[in-house]
Amino acid sequence: MIRSDLVIMSEYCRHCDIEPTFIELLHESGLIDIYQEEGDRYLFISELPRLESYSRMYYDLSINPEGIDAIRHLLDRIGRLQQELQELREQLWMYEKQRNTLRDPNP
Repeated sequence: MIRSDLVIMSEYCRHCDIEPTFIELLHESGLIDIYQEEGDRYLFISELPRLESYSRMYYDLSINPEGIDAIRHLLDRIGRLQQELQELREQLWMYEKQRNTLRDPNP
């Protein structure tokens, strides 16, 4: 069966000059998923942007998988906090708009 959401891990490693052991380390650390079928190992296409980011951290910045996991956790937290801030800003805007409407019923 051909799945369009997968890429063969060995081909990806060869194309991007990444060691398969690095991807296995990421998988063991829970940072990415690997799909295995009939002895072949595959990567999910949806995870490739994260894998590219992780490989830059590992190869260019010499950050180990534990450090990558810590950075991922912090970036996820920042993303959640930014989303929460945006939601609070929208609520504040609606509150202020409603308050101004009640103060001046004839705009």
